[in-house]
Amino acid sequence: MQMIYDSDSFVVLHLTPELPLSNDGASVTTPTITEPLRHLQRQGFEIVDKRSGKELYLDGAWAEMFHQQIQAWQANAPTEEEVEATLDRYTGLAQQPVIVH
Repeated sequence: MQMIYDSDSFVVLHLTPELPLSNDGASVTTPTITEPLRHLQRQGFEIVDKRSGKELYLDGAWAEMFHQQIQAWQANAPTEEEVEATLDRYTGLAQQPVIVH
């Protein structure tokens, strides 16, 4: 899990599968999984709307579209207002209240 954005209004987390560790603590890969498949396998994004106290999880096609948006942000260095406006478009999908364990 990697936090990729944090502001007064939003937190965005990139959730990726953790690779198993070898006995010496180094990550190991399964030789039967190709790089493109492993890249897409079970990853997603969690967007937390701090204002409403709700979160949503994007996976599959939604995660792919959001990942493309992140790559565009990395290439174009948007303002905080532009990032917040984009994230605000996802808030209508957020139905799950944030619960701290």
